[in-house]
Amino acid sequence: MASLGKVVLTLADIAAQLGGDVLGDSQTPVSRVAPVATAGEGEITFLANPKFRSQLSACGASAVILRPDVASEFSGPRIVTANPYAYYARVATLLNPYQSGLSGVHASAVVDSPVPGSVVIGPNVYVGKDVVLGENVVINAGCVIGDGASIGAGTLLHANVTVYFGCDIGRRCIIHSGTVIGSDGFGFAPEGLSWIKIPQIGKVVIGDDVEIGANTAIDRGALEDTVIGDGCKLDNQVHVAHNCRIGANTVLAGCVGIAGSTVFGEHCIVGGGSLISGHLNIAAGTTISGGTTVMKSILNPGVYTSVFPLDTHEEWLRNASHIRRLSKLAERVSELEKKLKEKDIEG
Repeated sequence: MASLGKVVLTLADIAAQLGGDVLGDSQTPVSRVAPVATAGEGEITFLANPKFRSQLSACGASAVILRPDVASEFSGPRIVTANPYAYYARVATLLNPYQSGLSGVHASAVVDSPVPGSVVIGPNVYVGKDVVLGENVVINAGCVIGDGASIGAGTLLHANVTVYFGCDIGRRCIIHSGTVIGSDGFGFAPEGLSWIKIPQIGKVVIGDDVEIGANTAIDRGALEDTVIGDGCKLDNQVHVAHNCRIGANTVLAGCVGIAGSTVFGEHCIVGGGSLISGHLNIAAGTTISGGTTVMKSILNPGVYTSVFPLDTHEEWLRNASHIRRLSKLAERVSELEKKLKEKDIEG
């Protein structure tokens, strides 16, 4: 059975792998991470926001991860680093390594391609022909890997992931259950009252260090490839349509939908439930608030929001009614300005 394996590390062990300065007893052992308010013996916590520094006086953790400017406010063992939150994330990974509970290739798997000895393949997995698997790939139960696909070293597929034929997945990726990579894009040509299917002959290319949440769908390209850049993080139930290109280190929260051929620059953040129209360009460094509908390209980075504020139903209807009349009101104002300008000229 897959699980997170518990380990015990000293502060010296952690610093040797992650850097940072250890103050106090470097041989202090820790095996768990915990919040500042509840951390106790054998646990390590962190303080990322200095406004909560008052909690340090009552903190019972064996060790704390701190920024340099508050390092003196905890007398116990501590690790000092510029970014405690990111450091905590790495410590949590060290203390909770993923363990598949499996080894080798399960007897029920059907594997039609060579497999490195370090690869783990679970029950009822299908691996097609001409598939290339890197070292230490883990493919859990029920996954399907289509012909000609490739999966880079150290990548983990949770149960029931489907990777269609010809798609490429990079190194050290994590793909959660129910995700489908490389399904056909939504492409149909109208002919009278009918729709003629357009073959989707591109593929999906996923970079290194990408994480994709559960039940997410990434469509293969119609002619060119759909590309997910290095370091991207996609939440659950995200849909990326055909021919999209998502720039490196972009984050897409749950239920984001992106229509075809839209291109994101690097390091964008898209809040949950946002809808992005097709054939747009989104500038690098753009943040889109949750629930926003984007109908045109964003050429300058910044924070963009189109969510109508929450209100009672009656007030919302009243405000919506006013918004519907704005166009007519703008026309009337324009006419009045024109008349005033004509009077000024005559006077």
